[in-house]
Amino acid sequence: MKQIDFSNTRINGGFWAQKQSLVREVSSHAIYKRFKETGRFDAFKFDKSVNPHFFWDSDVAKWIEGVAYLASEKREPELEAIVDELVSEIAKNRDECGYFNIFHQIIEPENRFKIRDHHELYCAGHLMEAGVAYYEATGKRELLDLMCDYADYIERRFLIDKDTDFVTPGHEEIELALVRLYDCTGEKRYLDLAKFFVDERGASDEQGYDWANNIYNQSHKPAREQFTAEGHAVRAVYLYCAMADIARKFGDVSLKEACERIFEDISERKMYITGGIGSSHLGEAFTAPYDLPNLISYTESCAALGLALFAHRMLLIDNDSRYADVVERAIYNGFLSSISLDGTAFFYTNPLEIMPDLHTRDASTTDNSMWLPIMQRKEVFDCSCCPPNILRFIASIANFLYTCDDNAIYVHQFMQSESTINVGSRAVKISQKTDYPYNGKIELCTDSDVRLAIRIPEWCNTYKGETVKGYAFFDAKANEPITIDFEMKPFFVGANPRVAFDCGKYAVQKGPIVYCMESHDNGKMLRDLYLDSSADFSASWNDALGVPTLTIDAYRRKDTDKLYYRKGDDTTDLYKTSATLIPYFAFANRGEAEMQVWHFVK
Repeated sequence: MKQIDFSNTRINGGFWAQKQSLVREVSSHAIYKRFKETGRFDAFKFDKSVNPHFFWDSDVAKWIEGVAYLASEKREPELEAIVDELVSEIAKNRDECGYFNIFHQIIEPENRFKIRDHHELYCAGHLMEAGVAYYEATGKRELLDLMCDYADYIERRFLIDKDTDFVTPGHEEIELALVRLYDCTGEKRYLDLAKFFVDERGASDEQGYDWANNIYNQSHKPAREQFTAEGHAVRAVYLYCAMADIARKFGDVSLKEACERIFEDISERKMYITGGIGSSHLGEAFTAPYDLPNLISYTESCAALGLALFAHRMLLIDNDSRYADVVERAIYNGFLSSISLDGTAFFYTNPLEIMPDLHTRDASTTDNSMWLPIMQRKEVFDCSCCPPNILRFIASIANFLYTCDDNAIYVHQFMQSESTINVGSRAVKISQKTDYPYNGKIELCTDSDVRLAIRIPEWCNTYKGETVKGYAFFDAKANEPITIDFEMKPFFVGANPRVAFDCGKYAVQKGPIVYCMESHDNGKMLRDLYLDSSADFSASWNDALGVPTLTIDAYRRKDTDKLYYRKGDDTTDLYKTSATLIPYFAFANRGEAEMQVWHFVK
């Protein structure tokens, strides 16, 4: 399958146009402001008064990449001027051999390529991706050329001279960046270097953090022998992205099979209903199958983003709708919840339940023994990988729309847009008109005859036509619209009984969007609400939040001052009320409140 780059598409209305406008007008500037205030930008000047962290390079690199994606649609002179100044600083301050890493040039030059988990190759990878993106968007190639020099130096040290203290990076990223550098330049050495890092992972016992073993950084087995998702979730999905890239580029069957089994392990045993992954704050990691706690879920924003990237890469190998379904689940839920509705603040973790009272349960001690995710988004974190990642992801969201082969265009996601796609020797223009994800009606129109394969979402039970691996095929005629309407009705979703934390509970979903309850709308003690499964949902619009809401009949028990006060079946003490639900991505935008995704149903 051929990837259709987002630059071939203009999102011209609807849900994602609003989100892209938000990150262009607000988030890009808000992130720059906070990164400037915290010294991340001044660090590129090698200002001795700034005390850089060893991953600061990557924070700014992702911001550059986001700016590049914004510029690919409409140039941003103010932001580009900041990028150009950064590029000048990199050119001025890099080592003559091409090496550039602020921390290891200012703070610990004696430890260059000696400490595996100091993120040198991770930072290099993000700078490479930024260099490619900025060149492709603006035609300015200085950063790209600088990163090619850097890649050449890394190749010499790791692949030729082999004189470094570690063989593969502790935090994956450079692997998939090198593939991208190859795609941009055509220099196969970069693809071979990416393959080297994938091939060598887990081939020997490499030193990592003292407090973690090699499962944490996916070094416990060679890549081709890894069949389950393990360790730090972000590191993991970045590795799996690279494995999928190498499998596709080299026709590597064993890597493909490993990727397929890992994807199945994630999607069937280790993924939240929101598309979030990484259950534990200890190591930000995958845990045991079906271990999906809601109150202490970690579900880092970058992990949901990385899962979507991995799933889409699997689509390029095997056009199966299960991959696009996971992309959809992640982008409308577990990823999108990471950014505030006003675009200024971000979640690092995205819990599926919040109980504010628990945050003060250990008030008598200075050591809070219970870890809980934060309840409100922040403008910046000490570890601020997520905000610029969110910027670059939303700005390039159209990457998920289409793929094609010589015979057909495959429609994976639904966004109001216009695209130009080369099918064989023809350039085909295709448009989508839709209010998705709030409405399931999509009108597609092409300017020439072409075969279309349209994904039927897994949540849709009303489509009656034939499908192949989840796609319905249509022979589109020039300028004759094809309309498909996925009926969107709210429905209850139950979890596998092995998911102990969700036993007896149900989530609510409408189309691709998972809904949640907040105490702002329903009062406290959300856990004591029972949704009426025999009642119908009614839909309305919350003007303050700018999102749809669902309301359904519900029941709850009468409150009392007694701690243990009932005998026998207390369901007779229920009184009727109603419950209001909002999209999960919109929670925590009105101040601290109880929140839950999984509910009791009567």
